[in-house]
Amino acid sequence: MLQLSNLYKTFNKGTVNEINLYRGLSLNVNNGDFITIIGGNGAGKSTLLNLISGKIDPDEGAILLNDSDITHMPEFRKSKLMARVFQDPSKGTCPSMTILENMSLAYNKGKAYGLSMGANKKQVSLFQELLSQIGIGLEDKLHTKVSLLSGGQRQALSLIMSTMTSPELLLLDEHTAALDPKTSEIIINLTEKIVTEKKITTMMVTHNMHHAIRMGNRLLMMQRGRIVVDVHGPEKQDLTQAKLLAMFEKAGCEDAVSDRMLLD
Repeated sequence: MLQLSNLYKTFNKGTVNEINLYRGLSLNVNNGDFITIIGGNGAGKSTLLNLISGKIDPDEGAILLNDSDITHMPEFRKSKLMARVFQDPSKGTCPSMTILENMSLAYNKGKAYGLSMGANKKQVSLFQELLSQIGIGLEDKLHTKVSLLSGGQRQALSLIMSTMTSPELLLLDEHTAALDPKTSEIIINLTEKIVTEKKITTMMVTHNMHHAIRMGNRLLMMQRGRIVVDVHGPEKQDLTQAKLLAMFEKAGCEDAVSDRMLLD
């Protein structure tokens, strides 16, 4: 359902800081795939999501979503087709608005707006039901401003909001990296539950090797703009950290595995 074809991307072109990150990167994502993406700093993981979401454009190549060319579609138009949760918990919500107001905006995503109240009070029960599945009491705080929430609470809210209207594609950009281990596990479990139940095609960038191995049906390992490991099917189900490290070593990239990947 998503096809990346022969992508090229160079940063700081023509300067001493020129970086040729992608040189003909191609990737096919099937409908219903849950792909975890891991790699060291500078591997091109987040840039990949930036290209797909329209935050930046490729220099060459094409991006197709359900056979439609979205290569140079503006980011705000792509946002109707896909959702993204960022590493920074503050990026997915509006802090000066209440939980109810934030969720109302997310609920109306892609719909026409008229001269009516922004907060959708008719959907309060639905919003409370969605929040109750997290298990951290947000369903009782609908009128609380998001600025008063913790980072973990904001990230949980961002995840609920981003999947409320079942996007065609969900992009998760290290969405647990800024959280403490306990909160991170809550968000990871919630992610797995939502993606499985709604069957949303998902790409999840993570620095956590354990999460990358445990979650999803396919794992990509990147280094310097290349996909050096692509594991799926039964091989993914039987994957262990030792096996993954052996694959990475065979690809000649063992030096790119950081302590952070191994210890988190």
